[in-house]
Amino acid sequence: MILADRRILVTGVVNRHSIAYAIAAAAQREGAEVLLSSFGRVRRMTERAAARLDPLPDVIDLDVDDEADLDRLHDRVGERWDRLDGIVHAIAHAPPEALGGGFVSAPRSAALAAFETSAYSLKAIAERLEPLMGEGGAIVGLDFDASRAWPAYDWMGVAKAGLEAVNRYLARDLGPRGIRANLVAAGPLATPASSGIPGLAALADHWARAAPLGWDVEDPAPVADAALFLLSDLSRGVSGQILHADGGASALAALS
Repeated sequence: MILADRRILVTGVVNRHSIAYAIAAAAQREGAEVLLSSFGRVRRMTERAAARLDPLPDVIDLDVDDEADLDRLHDRVGERWDRLDGIVHAIAHAPPEALGGGFVSAPRSAALAAFETSAYSLKAIAERLEPLMGEGGAIVGLDFDASRAWPAYDWMGVAKAGLEAVNRYLARDLGPRGIRANLVAAGPLATPASSGIPGLAALADHWARAAPLGWDVEDPAPVADAALFLLSDLSRGVSGQILHADGGASALAALS
């Protein structure tokens, strides 16, 4: 098992359809001990999803937009574990006015909210938990290709571009401590997060036809497996990178 005896915090589990849930379940199958985070009204949904995992993981509070909550993160993890081997960042959100084709008219507040929740939070979590990764480890975030402008994705696309830059700088600054930082750029999947993005369903249908390997929008397993690779020692020489788990679509000059 490639994650035997590893302790991994997985953020972003909303329900069993979340990519983060697939990663948590796969990590357990590969021997990892898993801890989940959630907050507010979503926490009950996270706990219902957690009940499907074996063994049942704890769920800790974490609102990445609350600075005081972030400052308590180290202690909340430290109360359970004396070390941390991996972090899965699966957090993204943008207000409705930041999506759906109104890129130019979107207010500053919506753009800032998308960036802070979806990109800055990667650095914020890494900063708080770095002391628990004393012997090195892996940070893995979920991405969607930010090299192109996608229909309706708007300021979330800009936030993902920011996430990619944050990942590179974390790789630079945390690498000397043996901490790797990488992203998995997934193809479109039917998840709670994607349900709020107008037009993504049409893109997902197109993706399934165009990806050279094909693409099942209902199956997050290929993305979860890519994340496991980056969390494991198999990727010990990889940092600051984006691994595309998207059926090969990113290799094409254009989706056709």
